[in-house]
Amino acid sequence: MCSESEITHTHLNEQSRSERIISIPGTFCLIGYSLPGLALCFRLIHGSSALGERNRNETDRWTGLFLSDLVVPNSFTLFVCMCVSFLSDDATGYGPVFEDQPVETIYPEESPEAKITMSCRARANPPATYQWRLNSWNIDLDGDNHYTLVGGDLVISNPIKNKHVGNYSCVATNDYGTVVSREAGVQFGYLDFFSSEEREAVYVKEGQGAVLLCAPPPHYPHELSFRWILNEFPIFITLDKRRFVSQTTGNLYISKVDSSDSGNYSCFVSSASIAKSVFSKFIPLVPLTERYGITGLRSSPFRCSHFPSLSLRSPIPQIRWKKTNGELPSNHDVSMAGAHLHLYNVQYEDEGTYECEALNSKGKDWHRARVSVEAFPEWTESINSTEKDISSDYTMSCVASGKPKPRVQWLKNSYARDLKFSGLTFEDSGMYQCIAENRHGVIYANAELRVIACAPTFEHNPVKWRILGAKNGRVVIECKPKAAPKPSFSWSKGTELLFNSTRVLIWEDGSLEILNVTKADEGHYTCFAENNRGKANSTGSLSITEATKITLAPSNADVTVGESTHMQCAASHDSTLDITFVWTLDAHAIDFDREGSHYERNLNGGSSGELLIKNTQLKHSGRYTCTAQTPVDNVTASANLVVRGPPGSPGGVRVEEIKDKSVRLIWSRGTDNHSPISKYTIQCRDSFSQEDWRDATTSPPDVEGNAETATVVDLFPWTEYEFRVIATNTLGTGDPSSPSPKVTTLEAVPVVAPSDIGGGGGTSRELTITWTPVQPQYYYGRNFGYIIAFKPRDGYEWRKVTVADPEAKHYVHKDSSILASSEFEVKVKAFNSKGEGPYSLMAVIYSAQDVPSKAPASVGARALSATEAIVCWLPVTQHTVRYWRKAEDSETSSQRVVVSSRENQTRLDNMRPDSHYLIEVKAYNAAGYGPPSQHIQIYTKKAPPSRPPKITSKKLKGTSVNIAWEHVEPFANESTIDGYKVLYRQAGKSTGMLFTTGKRSIDLPMHKDGDYIVEVRAHSEGGDGAVAQVRISGNTSIKYQHNTFIKMYKAPFTRQKII
Repeated sequence: MCSESEITHTHLNEQSRSERIISIPGTFCLIGYSLPGLALCFRLIHGSSALGERNRNETDRWTGLFLSDLVVPNSFTLFVCMCVSFLSDDATGYGPVFEDQPVETIYPEESPEAKITMSCRARANPPATYQWRLNSWNIDLDGDNHYTLVGGDLVISNPIKNKHVGNYSCVATNDYGTVVSREAGVQFGYLDFFSSEEREAVYVKEGQGAVLLCAPPPHYPHELSFRWILNEFPIFITLDKRRFVSQTTGNLYISKVDSSDSGNYSCFVSSASIAKSVFSKFIPLVPLTERYGITGLRSSPFRCSHFPSLSLRSPIPQIRWKKTNGELPSNHDVSMAGAHLHLYNVQYEDEGTYECEALNSKGKDWHRARVSVEAFPEWTESINSTEKDISSDYTMSCVASGKPKPRVQWLKNSYARDLKFSGLTFEDSGMYQCIAENRHGVIYANAELRVIACAPTFEHNPVKWRILGAKNGRVVIECKPKAAPKPSFSWSKGTELLFNSTRVLIWEDGSLEILNVTKADEGHYTCFAENNRGKANSTGSLSITEATKITLAPSNADVTVGESTHMQCAASHDSTLDITFVWTLDAHAIDFDREGSHYERNLNGGSSGELLIKNTQLKHSGRYTCTAQTPVDNVTASANLVVRGPPGSPGGVRVEEIKDKSVRLIWSRGTDNHSPISKYTIQCRDSFSQEDWRDATTSPPDVEGNAETATVVDLFPWTEYEFRVIATNTLGTGDPSSPSPKVTTLEAVPVVAPSDIGGGGGTSRELTITWTPVQPQYYYGRNFGYIIAFKPRDGYEWRKVTVADPEAKHYVHKDSSILASSEFEVKVKAFNSKGEGPYSLMAVIYSAQDVPSKAPASVGARALSATEAIVCWLPVTQHTVRYWRKAEDSETSSQRVVVSSRENQTRLDNMRPDSHYLIEVKAYNAAGYGPPSQHIQIYTKKAPPSRPPKITSKKLKGTSVNIAWEHVEPFANESTIDGYKVLYRQAGKSTGMLFTTGKRSIDLPMHKDGDYIVEVRAHSEGGDGAVAQVRISGNTSIKYQHNTFIKMYKAPFTRQKII
């Protein structure tokens, strides 16, 4: 019923299958397949002739080509479907690729915005549809009114803590497959208020350490920042060497409490995640003062806390950090006066043991903490979208690093599966995801795999039309058609088929290689590619040029640092080609733009590429290679450059023998840079001068250039040192070596005694001894302190006491048998754990005086004004005057005035008007206060008038001006007006002429040298009242100023006076 016309076609939704289709002449035939989104090209071949061509782009599930009236009876007709890569420019369809994924979200419980938005957006063609999962279960978006899908974003309205907390993921799907986003958690954040209970006061002796506990309230997330308020908000304490706030517990540490620390403290807690802060009830800190009387002190050990570190000891320690198995990493920062070590951008090599060392004059201690570095998963090998031939083998590989080692799993179109590709089929096409997870997190890698089948085509990558080759050189002609499965290859030159030989080789990928080419190899070469889907060919032309040759090669050179040199290079080449010269140093290309200060090219007619090297440095030595290259071939020539200069830095500096005042140093020789090393210099620095390196004294004094060891002498005992070595030759001094590991010299008996021995004074029956402490570098050992020896001037037996504080400056000896103002001989020496040092020079001091035994006599007092009084007495010695209001003030809150022994009276001020005061006078000396006098009673005057005079007129009278004012009526609690004071001064000055008058007007002389100010105030026995002002200008104009009032309480003036 049908003719024998044959059509071979491929169902692309099945694995490589060909069928025979019988078609009736004059009717039509439908050839179809199921792969959306491909650009299709159908070619009708009758015998070897192309009869027609159609192109279609389809996104329907089924795509087909209708043929009608094209079948020729009794003829062989072959239809070939040629496929185009979905990754090419012709491809328009692809699977989902995430552009925005959900992130970890903390929703504040007190948030005014009653919604949470989880982002999700994927690029896809056709566009993706979205679904969301909560804890791996699909969310019913239609059945729960809390959830809304906006684009790909999930919006949670009116979130509920026990319902909406969990891990969310977004699923994006289109015709090419499905991908799942990373999981992102939703948590509810909160920070409760502190308890309303009062905090107990903390009492601590001055000089000791204190810890104030924060005890933060319940909260989420756990990350908080802590500060401490002092007395009132927003006054926060300043962190320094004494004070530190732990960002782990929130506790406040004070290493050495003093009186300035007294106050009320509140822990201020902030959560950046939810933008909320709370603070605790105030904690009173009360420093307790302790009288300094020493009978014998010993240093006590201290310990620094871990990451961060702080020592609660006195004196305030210096804190240093180190890594026990190497140097501190470069990515570190030390803050809070050394108490906090922060490692940034932590790497695996930062793992190790870190040591915090606290050092003060009493000794040192340390604490160690182990840092283990773990890591979030990270891809070391990932997957990429790709297309593979049908029936081929393919390995999709994902490798992730991390600590702990991540677990890797695979998803295809969002479902778990194992990857075992042995003979790909179309069913293997889809969206693949590789997921790596450890306890620190999860990472995703997405890729699309598309399995293809098509006949060879050179449409997008034909054989290069013109290929050039150099005579006697090597030529490779590439042949890379698009084909699936991989085709077989053959080549021809003209009509001659080519086969593998000693000169000709057809590569696995289809490329043709020809060795030792000559002019005879010129011609047209054709590549033939064929697979079970069809065949194709492409042709290119090979031309042979003259080979490039080096005609002038560079020569070896030898220079000194700072000199210049040049290297020649010239070549012959085919005249039809361009030539360039490339220079490399030790296989690294020279960048003439970046290194133009040292390198310069001298191009001579295009056939030369001479290199000029200017101001040579040690780094410029090495092997220089000149490459002459054309578009066809290249040749090279090399030469060595030797640069002589100062030696390099020695290596491996370390200390092997440690004594109290010397160490033996060992190092390894560095490079001599082609000039023998003549000597070494040893430098050192100690813990007391961290920034200053100084030349060390060695034995022997000169360290020869062939030495690799030296003894460093004249060091301080019990001092931490580090050393470095510097080499010198005839061309200069090299860079210093890296510092040696720090070492501490052994302890020794101190040799330096305290200086400036003195003292005297103090309270009755006391002997006060003072000195200048020994500097820390002279302690020579731990447990450093002082031994004080003293005896009466005419005595024979020395009394000795020990002071264990190395920073102590005085000692007070109390003894009821000590006579007042008696002579003592004193001397002081230092000691440490190794023994006692020499005594200082002897000094003579006096014990304290007795306190005065008699009260001042004939004490009298009278009020001068509302705020002042005068007190007088018969002179005896130095005096203290106390005064307080009888009814309103307590005696303990009295005010004091100290008067020297040369005076027998004093003025009291800052008193309250119209008040009843009690006054007493005491004699005093260095030993203390004597008995008080009898209490004297006085009454201060009433306050002066508080209202200023009202100026009523200003009249010019020839060369004078008359100022008049109204009488001031005092209030009932104010003094009666005795008259008025008028101050006449030049504007801008505070002094002038002062007049007193009982009238209510005054004539003042006119001045023409500028503006003058007239101040009028009422005067009474209580003092001067408020001020009224008027300005008088030199041009006779008068300006009134009633708005400036100055209230002053002063003694009354009784006569005209110039001030």
